[in-house]
Amino acid sequence: MKNLILFIAVTLIAAIPAYAGPVKIAAALPDIGSIASYIGGDKVEVFSIGKNNSNPHAVEVIPSYMIKVSRAAIYLKVGLALDQWSDAIIDGSRNSRLLTVDCSNRITPLQKPAGKVDASMGDIHPDGNPHYWLDPANGIIIANNVTAALKKADPSNSQYYDKNYERFKEEAAKHISDWKSRLAKISGQKVITYHSSWIYFTTAFNLAIAGTVEPLPGIPPTAKHLAELVEIIKRDAISILLQESYFPDDAPKFLARQTGIKIFKFSPSCADVKPDSYFRHFDEIVAQIEGR
Repeated sequence: MKNLILFIAVTLIAAIPAYAGPVKIAAALPDIGSIASYIGGDKVEVFSIGKNNSNPHAVEVIPSYMIKVSRAAIYLKVGLALDQWSDAIIDGSRNSRLLTVDCSNRITPLQKPAGKVDASMGDIHPDGNPHYWLDPANGIIIANNVTAALKKADPSNSQYYDKNYERFKEEAAKHISDWKSRLAKISGQKVITYHSSWIYFTTAFNLAIAGTVEPLPGIPPTAKHLAELVEIIKRDAISILLQESYFPDDAPKFLARQTGIKIFKFSPSCADVKPDSYFRHFDEIVAQIEGR
């Protein structure tokens, strides 16, 4: 089946004309795509492979993605082993001109395991937690990586990209200051999360993860584990549960019934690749938590 998909993709790609016009950018996730749209402005055309309402660990590789990437000049990967599916798309695109960029470059990963990693530890990433874009300060690092890629792919517009990068840094700094101020009243509080997506967000805003609904990353909760969480929530008077939008509601609703904890259901990714989407996503998260 995989060979058939690849054959179809390659056949269709062969008929595609050479790249021209705006710099076409394929982003693994909309967050990276949004940042690329900000830096690239009217010089780029950006699309995202992953969607905000689906699990970024498991994106289905289909021929249409390969065809779109075959027309792109740049592919922006998440890295840290999150989007290994990107490699299959890139390979299937047969795009020898494609500049592939690992946007985790110069990111300091959190939760990097020590020693050997095996299946008994769940869906753990040996290079560290890959959800780094949920610390808005890391958005500046992503923007720097994107800027370098654009200057390499389109050197004639280097000054334009540099100017937009400086503007992004300034806007990010203002937003971060505002978001931290608005969440200062819950600084230091403990929270529960569903998956391990939120460690960068909680670290950025000085929150502590007291437990996760999944006993191990990617492993569904057991009755025993949920009972233990109930005790933790009651003991520490925890009032916030952060849940990814694509995970089932049963366990969080059980915890809410047992303890009164409030569920905040967010996608870890922004809605689309518009230039303001990355910042707007944090605005929405902060506003809901602030108004709880």
